[in-house]
Amino acid sequence: MRRFQGLSLVILLVVVAMVEYYTFSAIKFATRALKPNTRYIIYGIYIAITIAWFSMFVMMPMMRQPEFNKILRNFMVSFAMGILITKIMIALILFLDDLRRVGFHVAALLYGNQHTPQLVQNGMSRSQFINSMALLVGGTLFSTMLYGMSNRYNYNLKKLKLTFGNLPAAFRGLKIIHISDIHSGSFTNTAAVQKGIDMINAQKPDVVFFTGDLVNNRSDEMYEYMDTFKQISAPMGVYSIFGNHDYGDYVDWKSEADKAENLELLKKIHAKLGWRLLLDENIALERNGAQIGLIGVQNTSFKNRFHTYGDMKKAYIGAESMPFKILLSHDPSHWDGEINTKYTDVDLTLSGHTHGFQFGVDIPWLKWSPVQYIYKQWAGLYQQGEQYLYINRGFGFLGYPGRVGMLPEITLIELA
Repeated sequence: MRRFQGLSLVILLVVVAMVEYYTFSAIKFATRALKPNTRYIIYGIYIAITIAWFSMFVMMPMMRQPEFNKILRNFMVSFAMGILITKIMIALILFLDDLRRVGFHVAALLYGNQHTPQLVQNGMSRSQFINSMALLVGGTLFSTMLYGMSNRYNYNLKKLKLTFGNLPAAFRGLKIIHISDIHSGSFTNTAAVQKGIDMINAQKPDVVFFTGDLVNNRSDEMYEYMDTFKQISAPMGVYSIFGNHDYGDYVDWKSEADKAENLELLKKIHAKLGWRLLLDENIALERNGAQIGLIGVQNTSFKNRFHTYGDMKKAYIGAESMPFKILLSHDPSHWDGEINTKYTDVDLTLSGHTHGFQFGVDIPWLKWSPVQYIYKQWAGLYQQGEQYLYINRGFGFLGYPGRVGMLPEITLIELA
């Protein structure tokens, strides 16, 4: 194990060294025509930024502490992530260009061709063009990351209507608000969050479902926002489940007792909000004399890096006879993991967890995000046979305090 960790560290250091080498090479290339003093000033600024960037990564454990200023943490995380992605993109483009050149030289040695093709773009050599493109792409990404910070409270209302043949007539026209991944520990603006709550209540939903991750890690992250989220109401109630972050798995607790106490406090917070927390159980929702089943399961993941606390078998007991079933399950990998194979009578599953990666393209004719290479179902509506899965892109944010292309979401679902 130690040998493996040592090898991983060596590989990481080599990758970091390569990224720094290529990025600094790009800066040197771009400033080659400037006067020496001007170049040295630019080099000094670049080195200072790089030192600050490294320092922020070293400080990451400190940033996780509850007493660390959240506004400062959000700025530091944005800056560090923006610089990291910028450097990686610049290095990747230049590295691929080096591979191209190596390929040409190898071909020349093998086949006797001494003439390496040159591409001219607007009077520039291929290398000049590639270097300029790398800096342009990197700069654009960094600017985009900064812009995305302005979208972190820009709530987007998604509306959809779903038709089910087995839905009792009394529930046709039922208006559901689905929210997920609040992550209250990331918020720094109560007034901005209030706008999202007002948007929820303005829809006049019949029922509200929350699919997990109320906090980042600690129950006390919600204290400042209790009065705000208490305002969410619906005639048929507000129902909630736990997500992977609610269990406190990403904190170094002094003891297991402290971790358990944190979870118990979070359960009480759900109750004080007026939310009915479902812990591997189901209840009947009633409307005009008819009933449908609502199942709530604790975090259940079919991805190795996330813990599973839920017991779908236990949660399902008693719901068998319900003519229509809705499942609240935080992690969408649960759907392929067992819902659409073992529980094919669950009509609608509501999930969250992915946040749409908080980065991507989300327009009617194109939906893309890096998270789709990890999760088969990652945002929006999916169907298999008669079963539906809807994945909310998240009300809050985590890590990067912003949204690029994947706005924070409030979902309005009408059953028909």
